[in-house]
Amino acid sequence: MHKSSMLRMKWFADNYVAKLNVNKIKILDVGSFGVNGSYKEIFNDEKFEYIGLDMEEGPNVDMVLKNPYNWSELETDEYDIVISGQAFEHIEFFWVTMSEMTRVLKKDGLLCIIVPNSEVEHRYPVDCYRFYSDGLVALSRYFSLETLHAHTNCAPLLEYADWFSEIRADSMLVAKKPYRGKTQIVNLKTYSCVPSNQEILRTSLVRKSSINRFSIYYINIKFKNLSRMLSHLNFIRKQIV
Repeated sequence: MHKSSMLRMKWFADNYVAKLNVNKIKILDVGSFGVNGSYKEIFNDEKFEYIGLDMEEGPNVDMVLKNPYNWSELETDEYDIVISGQAFEHIEFFWVTMSEMTRVLKKDGLLCIIVPNSEVEHRYPVDCYRFYSDGLVALSRYFSLETLHAHTNCAPLLEYADWFSEIRADSMLVAKKPYRGKTQIVNLKTYSCVPSNQEILRTSLVRKSSINRFSIYYINIKFKNLSRMLSHLNFIRKQIV
């Protein structure tokens, strides 16, 4: 669990979880297997009932699923908060997992997902996806959730360097379940894509305006091509002279 992911989950706890008016907050952490730390340290207060869920036994795992896409062990409307970080990229059919996460969430419960936007391939046991803010908003809309926050590679202040990364950037979603019961799929017959206002969804977080590694890559390519062209023209000029 890298530092920027921990910082984002702590920000979620401070800005959303802290405002819940619940005596005992039940939290389900999906993909909780502890690798270089876990979110449990953020939710270790006695007001939280934290359950770590994963596909195999190990550190920080309280419950092992028999089937990652059919959570028969968990009741509908059971948890106040469902979180997941650095897990969706390793789940082949993450949208099915998202459906189950939504189902077990109580009405007005909060869901928080942190996923990689850019990261080198790291197979545990597979590595399938990378995400942008629009993709997370689309996922929220598909399961009829209310999107509260979404961002990619942002921070509370530009000076917070630990939040930013060009090679290990995160995307984050915070959403609320506005209904009870089983997961509700959006009506695709009437649905129309209206791009979200990302500035509003970032709430108080700010973007880092810098040339990213992809821009640098293409600039380098163009520079090399230009150098080759100038060298070729210089060769032709010498031949003519």
